[in-house]
Amino acid sequence: MTTRTAVAADRGAEHEARRRTSAGVFWRYWTGSLVSRLGGQVTVVALPLIAVLSLHAAAWQVGLVTGAGYLAWLLVGLPAGVLVHRLPLRGTQVAMDLLRGLAVASVPVAAALGVLGLPQLVVVALLVGLAGVVFDVGNSTFLPSIVAKEELTARNSLLAGSSAATELAGPSLGGVLVQLVGGAAAMVLDAVSYLVSAALLRSLPRAERPAGRPGGAGMWKQIREGWHFVTRHPVIGPCAAYATAVNFVSGGLMTLTPVFLVDALDAPAAAVGALMATGGLGSLVGAALTPRVVSRIGSGGALRWAALVAALVTFLLPAAGSGWAVLVFALGNAGFAAGVVVTSIVARTHRQTHTPPELLPRVMATVRFVSWGSIPVGALLAGAASTAWGPRTALLLLAVCGLAGPVILAAGPLRRLRDLA
Repeated sequence: MTTRTAVAADRGAEHEARRRTSAGVFWRYWTGSLVSRLGGQVTVVALPLIAVLSLHAAAWQVGLVTGAGYLAWLLVGLPAGVLVHRLPLRGTQVAMDLLRGLAVASVPVAAALGVLGLPQLVVVALLVGLAGVVFDVGNSTFLPSIVAKEELTARNSLLAGSSAATELAGPSLGGVLVQLVGGAAAMVLDAVSYLVSAALLRSLPRAERPAGRPGGAGMWKQIREGWHFVTRHPVIGPCAAYATAVNFVSGGLMTLTPVFLVDALDAPAAAVGALMATGGLGSLVGAALTPRVVSRIGSGGALRWAALVAALVTFLLPAAGSGWAVLVFALGNAGFAAGVVVTSIVARTHRQTHTPPELLPRVMATVRFVSWGSIPVGALLAGAASTAWGPRTALLLLAVCGLAGPVILAAGPLRRLRDLA
């Protein structure tokens, strides 16, 4: 073997070893993300069911529990990116997992001691939400440090598909666990999932410290730049306004769904979980259909038509009844989720491809801050409407509010565009 051949063989072996090491690191990262998301989806069902079944909470009180988790985006959504930029990334991720695990674990402990109350559920939801904001921002930053650039698209696709799968399986599992062992005990699974995620993330290599960490004054200047870009952009601005409107409806559905299914339709906990999981099924279908729809009618057409479908099928929810008529609710829930996923993919792709790279993190944070900030507002107002007029009437009013989304898209500069570009 010549010297040149030997050197090439050594380089090839070294490259293969690095590739295998990188793959192993990614699969630990993926497993931790999957486990924590699955546990979190169990809590999405278990926490409001604990309030309804164990504490006999009114609809507006369920709205407090639901809204508290998403209130975190209003509190720390904008500066979260800068905070993650300043702190040790891997250590921050592990700390956020441990904080969420301890917060969730306090629920079964308090229930066992007979001291569990609604204020604790609200605090737990808020703590999990605050830690989740920082964790989610860090997670999207951590991935490029452990995956080669040419593999990012494939790895991101796998993560997106896994997330949709947990939305499908998690609520069903949560509903079954609540019915079998009770809501508080079911949350033990979520607490364990965060501990497993923390252990897996702790085993990953340290991410490189990003260069050019901003100072305190620079942070607010950067936030303003991202805000101005979003609000003045002819496409990203209306898409953010639409996302805000549709997330208001989503927040209301998070509050009203368990109340409506339990109080109005007398559905058992396992059925509640299964019906909530139809949203995950709709998300999978919507994600699978998006490329075909975009190629057929363009990204602009896909955005407008999906928004209209999502708004119209929401009217099926208050029309549901007991027995087989509950399938009307499943159809409406899946259809709403499918439409929202299509609009989300189209709008997010446009943001990623038409935003200057140096502005992209701040633009993504701004859009998430505005749009997710409407979730707790929708949750609280839907709870208040349900308390005043009943869950079925509140669902109908929420469906009417959902028409604002397609109106926003139809009234602005996007109304005639076949493609957003």
